[in-house]
Amino acid sequence: MDPDAVKSTLSNLAFGGVMAAAARDYQKEILAQEKAQASNPVNEEIDLDELMDDPELEKLHADRIAALKKVAEKREKLKRQGHGEYREISEGDFLGEVTGSEKVICHFYHKEFYRCKIMDKHLKALTPRHTDTKFIKLDAENAPFFVTKLAIKTLPCVVLFRKGVATDRLIGFQDLGAKDDFGTKTLENLLIRKGFLSEKKEEEEGEEDEWQEMRRRTVRSSLNIDSDSD
Repeated sequence: MDPDAVKSTLSNLAFGGVMAAAARDYQKEILAQEKAQASNPVNEEIDLDELMDDPELEKLHADRIAALKKVAEKREKLKRQGHGEYREISEGDFLGEVTGSEKVICHFYHKEFYRCKIMDKHLKALTPRHTDTKFIKLDAENAPFFVTKLAIKTLPCVVLFRKGVATDRLIGFQDLGAKDDFGTKTLENLLIRKGFLSEKKEEEEGEEDEWQEMRRRTVRSSLNIDSDSD
């Protein structure tokens, strides 16, 4: 074989090998870059330790805890005043109950009246959702003095008190479609329009649960610390 031809063939083979190796290296580099980008997206290029030490973030967290604590303290105070539970009271307790809170909804009822039981069901459902307002009921048969004073002639009668003054009332179901199958939401909306209930927002409804969960986490953390120290 011609020596020059052999040399040329070997040279071509060597060049081909270099190109193949270079192609393999390039492919490996591309794959490595793609893998690195997938495992370290731009959004996650944040030092979490530095973030947790951010004074502004700490202040936001502290403010949130303080706000939740304030809400919880307010609810505890209202609970001590008889809010949050649909309760039956006696005629002797009536004045103290209606003057002890800013907004009070009192249901005058008769234990044998079917429509009074319907009203009871709806008021009981609304009570835990609206702790700013006190919900109570009074047996009209056992409260003749206030039935007369308030000129209550039809039952059920729901009297609305603001700072101890009767400012409005619901007589029977005439404001609720005059039918027995009205929904709790219908009664709720009516009481909202009359200014005795506040519209509930989703975040407000979740605040108490969030505060309780924070307290549970704090207790669990404390227990873990105590157990570690033993």
